[in-house]
Amino acid sequence: MLLTYLPILIMIGVASAMAIGALVMSFIFQPRNPYASKNSPWECGMEPVGDANEGHVRIHFFIIAMLFVIFDVETLFLFPWAVLLTEKSLSTFIFVEMIIFIVVLAIGLVYAWVKGALEWV
Repeated sequence: MLLTYLPILIMIGVASAMAIGALVMSFIFQPRNPYASKNSPWECGMEPVGDANEGHVRIHFFIIAMLFVIFDVETLFLFPWAVLLTEKSLSTFIFVEMIIFIVVLAIGLVYAWVKGALEWV
């Protein structure tokens, strides 16, 4: 019975070995030439303003990240539904339920767009 899990254990071992190997190789072959300009902090290609310990962080970065996560999760819900859509056993209720889900997310996208949350200023 335990032999049926052997391929999975081998795959986990190979994946772990490759991950650890990539970390070790990047540590061994990393360039070691730090200089003042390279070690200076940057925030999205712009010079940072003020001290990092002051807590001055633009909330816009977090809003964009949350919108990305929301619409990324939407696509995760759409893939299984799209696979089941090709089957004849998909009921009308499930189809209408997914259309309502897409409409609610579309309303959320329009609201974020109108409020200017997608403007990168």
